[in-house]
Amino acid sequence: MHEMGLCQAIVEATLRRAAGRPVRAVRVRVGGHPVDPQVIAQGFRMAAAGTYAEGAELDLVVEPQTAHCRSCGADSPVTAATVLVACPRCGGLDMDAPLTEQLVVESIAISEDEPAASGRGDSG
Repeated sequence: MHEMGLCQAIVEATLRRAAGRPVRAVRVRVGGHPVDPQVIAQGFRMAAAGTYAEGAELDLVVEPQTAHCRSCGADSPVTAATVLVACPRCGGLDMDAPLTEQLVVESIAISEDEPAASGRGDSG
């Protein structure tokens, strides 16, 4: 399941940045391919279970894939399959939609008032 791999990567990056401190919240930007925010939130909770990120709030920012029209130069978010075929601006059929996936942990909020409990670090 691709989503679980994505969630595991988010948790691993978060734990590295947290350096053994409890995490309150994580802001993540995902772009390049469609994701279901509810599936990602549930997967994040599962991947974070038993770690310093357990119970952290996930703020997920989803950016749609972008298609580029070679005819007019317009860049359009892929909000429907038709954008992959025809340019919404000029109607041109020479579209380029590179599949580039992006995952960025933009920020984490650390809980400074909670002492770190032993045995809750990165499990991998």
